[in-house]
Amino acid sequence: MKVSEFHLRNIFSAVVILTLSGCSMEYAPIADPAGPIAIAERDLLYAAFLVMMIVVIPVFVLAAFFAYRYRANGGKGTHDPEWSYSAKIDAVIWIVPTIIVIALGYFLWTSTYKLNPYRPLRSDIPDLEIQAVALDWKWLFIYPQYGIATVNEVAMPVDRPVAFKITSDTVMNSFSIPALAGQIFAMAGMTTQLHLLASKEGTFRGSNTQYSGDGFANQHFSAVAMTDNNFEAWTKKVREAGAALDAAAYAKLEKPSIGHPVEYYSSYEPGLFGTILIKYAASQDPADLVCTASVQDRQIN
Repeated sequence: MKVSEFHLRNIFSAVVILTLSGCSMEYAPIADPAGPIAIAERDLLYAAFLVMMIVVIPVFVLAAFFAYRYRANGGKGTHDPEWSYSAKIDAVIWIVPTIIVIALGYFLWTSTYKLNPYRPLRSDIPDLEIQAVALDWKWLFIYPQYGIATVNEVAMPVDRPVAFKITSDTVMNSFSIPALAGQIFAMAGMTTQLHLLASKEGTFRGSNTQYSGDGFANQHFSAVAMTDNNFEAWTKKVREAGAALDAAAYAKLEKPSIGHPVEYYSSYEPGLFGTILIKYAASQDPADLVCTASVQDRQIN
């Protein structure tokens, strides 16, 4: 049968789209992970996919086989209108899916513990603590150990574990750097955690994956992994930026903005992260939050 020009055009378009989609890993970073957490998550996804292919592949193969065997002209299938049951077919229908569910359950059970975002990574190098705050529509990153803060850019040394403490000063967001780790929710009045590590240098795309209003589509940030020397130079550059994130500057920053540029702050209001939590966590003891924030601020080098 002759293939129509319409079908050829659609097939060509599909091939072009699939080809172009492989030109950049920015939007498909799971295929090119840059850290052990992302690698483990990729392997888990691939393993689950292969297990599910045990059902999917035979379905397509048997669909073609039955269409050929029982075709109207020349088919070799036997017509048996009285047939109603086969123990072998029944066994396959139930046993194979059961094995698949057991296998997927095993992966889920073991990986849930292994990839727990709250679980610190084992390393002889001290964690780099970063406090991330979701705003409309941008991300604020606070470095308690260095006394600096940034907007829409977060830097980290290669092969050094990073411990994120995450909250929101607006509606619920979802913090995600797919090339380094999975997503974790950012919720007002609550602190969530995410531990990750970058195993190679590069700039990776981070974003909010939870719809949060008008500026959601542009709420991206850059996660930059660099050598220790470059990271120290970066922190020095931020300190020399000259701007201070005091109460007045933060009040201006927290106002909604779309496409907010990268900003550096050489210092920030003491206990800022705890102050943001207090605004929403009425059920918590404010004194505990202030004390926690003050201890973190005293860790500044």
